[in-house]
Amino acid sequence: MEQKDKRAVGKCFGSTVVGSRGQLVIPAAARKELGIDGGAKLLVFSHFQEKGLILIKVDAVEELVNLISHHTDEVIKMLRNNEVAVPERENEGD
Repeated sequence: MEQKDKRAVGKCFGSTVVGSRGQLVIPAAARKELGIDGGAKLLVFSHFQEKGLILIKVDAVEELVNLISHHTDEVIKMLRNNEVAVPERENEGD
C-alpha cells in the first residue's frame, strides 16, 4: 500500500518568476506529479502571513466539499458526542 507524504509544508518543486503580465510558470515536475494540465483551474490563496501563495486544483476542492457535505450529519453527531459546542441547524428535524 502506498503511503501519502505527511510533511506539513509539502514538496518544493523549484522556483518560478512572475512575468510582467502577472503570469508564472509552474515547474514541469510539479505539473506532471500533480496532474496539472494546460487549462486547469486553480484556486489561489494567500499563506505564510500573506508572504506566499497556495495553488489548489478546483476539482480537489470540489471533491473535499462534496465529501464533507455527504458526511455532515456524522460529523455533527461526533462533535456532539464529544461535547463540542455545535450550533443547531435551521432545518434539523424536517
